[in-house]
Amino acid sequence: MQARNSTAYFEQVVLPHLDAAYNLARWLTRNDQDAEDVVQEAYLRAFKFFTNFRGGDSRTWLLTIVRNTCYTWLRQNRRDELTMFDEELHNSPVDCAVLNPELLFEHSIDLQLLKDALAELPIEFREVLVLRELEGLAYKEIARIADIPIGTVMSRLNRARQALQTDLLQQMSEGKPL
Repeated sequence: MQARNSTAYFEQVVLPHLDAAYNLARWLTRNDQDAEDVVQEAYLRAFKFFTNFRGGDSRTWLLTIVRNTCYTWLRQNRRDELTMFDEELHNSPVDCAVLNPELLFEHSIDLQLLKDALAELPIEFREVLVLRELEGLAYKEIARIADIPIGTVMSRLNRARQALQTDLLQQMSEGKPL
């Protein structure tokens, strides 16, 4: 087995997750160049602290670093995006029977409208949706990455999906093609 602090071992264990790291950073920063900068900084941090990696799930370990690097970057560059999460504001009821993921696929939703709606979600919602739906992580992994309880992960996912549905329903009612 290779030494944990070797460059080759780092490349073997961490580099395969570059796409997932970029995907998370892209959705959190909402900008390609910013995401590239954040991922580069995150990989530098990961390499610097690789001796602290104790094995296990390197993807979760790396995505935690990417997430934390994103939040640091956002605090320094876009403080307004990190406004406090308002429970009342982001807890609006939606009739889930009206529009659900299966119906979205059946109605050939325009992918760009979906991306735009996802980009407009509060960062706490974008984060859990990207990790769950785009990266396929388990609730437990998301909880570790975001440093929140599993119940909070489930709650945010539910609210994120509801907010996404609300936005898409509003676009439909405004006559935008879906």
